[in-house]
Amino acid sequence: MRIRIFGQFVHLSIAVLALVEFAICLLAAYGAAHLRFGFDGIPLVERQLVVPAVICACAMVACMTAVGLYAFQQRAGLSGIVMRLLAAALFSGLIIAIVVYILPDLQFGRGVLAITLGIAVIGCLAARLVFTHVIGDEVMKRRVLVYGAGARARSIALLRRSTDRRGFAVVGFVRGNECEALVPPEKILEAAGSLYETVRQYGASEVVVALDNQRNCFPMDELLKCRVRGVNVIDVVSFIERETGKVRLDLLNPSWIIFSGGFRRDVARELVERGFDIVASLLLLVLSWPVMLLTALAIKLEDGWRAPVLYVQERVGLEGRSFLIRKFRSMRTDAEQDGKPAWASENDPRVTRVGAVIRKLRIDELPQLFNVLAGDMCFVGPRPERPQFVEQLGEKIPYYHERHWVKPGITGWAQLCYPYGASERDATEKLQYDLYYVKHRNLLFDIAILLETAEIVLWGRGAR
Repeated sequence: MRIRIFGQFVHLSIAVLALVEFAICLLAAYGAAHLRFGFDGIPLVERQLVVPAVICACAMVACMTAVGLYAFQQRAGLSGIVMRLLAAALFSGLIIAIVVYILPDLQFGRGVLAITLGIAVIGCLAARLVFTHVIGDEVMKRRVLVYGAGARARSIALLRRSTDRRGFAVVGFVRGNECEALVPPEKILEAAGSLYETVRQYGASEVVVALDNQRNCFPMDELLKCRVRGVNVIDVVSFIERETGKVRLDLLNPSWIIFSGGFRRDVARELVERGFDIVASLLLLVLSWPVMLLTALAIKLEDGWRAPVLYVQERVGLEGRSFLIRKFRSMRTDAEQDGKPAWASENDPRVTRVGAVIRKLRIDELPQLFNVLAGDMCFVGPRPERPQFVEQLGEKIPYYHERHWVKPGITGWAQLCYPYGASERDATEKLQYDLYYVKHRNLLFDIAILLETAEIVLWGRGAR
């Protein structure tokens, strides 16, 4: 089951787990104080620990988000979870140390901090094991009845990834006006009287309308009866969007974009996002200039002092306007001898030794901070493509140009959810995530994407 928090869909199981782990991290500070100082003077210590404990819990949950422990597509095993918890604890300790240095009135000794983080790691690991083996996701799944058994209903039956099916369980399909059923026969239910009675019989809490033809025999009265009696009713496009975090192009029509929520501009929101981009890019430039200097030196040492450090390339941005993007050069200077643009491939032979490292660590993206300062890009948004690719893809992929309704970004929802794209099929898949972002974007969503991007940088996932 997914719930809506600050305009974003979050799996209920993940939200509950995050709340439990926040409480564990909060209590860990008090447990550490008891272990460190015993029970003498505890009331005084507990009063002093209120603010530091909250800061510690917030830092730990934020860092756990950054290393991917709350990502809905997270598939790490036990060893991967342990490593991510340890990394989150390390980064949390650094954050808390900086906060205490800036605000010296906060009382949080090094010994108490170390014990707190140790208890937090053990407690969060135990919580995840209990969640997985005792409670499980099935308890919190929404029971769904699909009204329809044709091609649109089959799109739900074909969802195979466990992360896509984490929030719901299909109890069955009820045939509508389709001539031919395209879902598994054993999943088709015999209607027990009215649609509402069928819903009650099978204990469903939601009806997904997936009729191939809604113009003939649309069961308005039946669906209205379900709705007013507390059963949620949703169309198949919105359902798949909510559960998978992407907009299915094969089910989409222009009227859905026009009448659905999102896909609009808000001047106040854009001003806030612009302010955030300026402040964050200036801060990152101050912090990253030594890394950028060393990267430039490494490129010069490998390719010679006359070789260019940066490459400048034309890309398509907001409303189709072109701009020049800047990145550290990671390929040979003769990467495109014939002058024709080419997709990057896995283990691309054109990548230099230094280029392979800076691509893996995403250091090659740092010069784009100047594009953010100039206003051509944001931190978060669809990745900008070259004009030749945009023209080619726009002719073949429906709704491709709709991704240019917002500024392109250094990172984005599609980069988190789908690996590096190097083909027309990949571009189609990533467009579905880009459209989801364009519809649901807000500052909190951007911050969540930035936190999850840290996982890609830390673990090197998706680099090419």
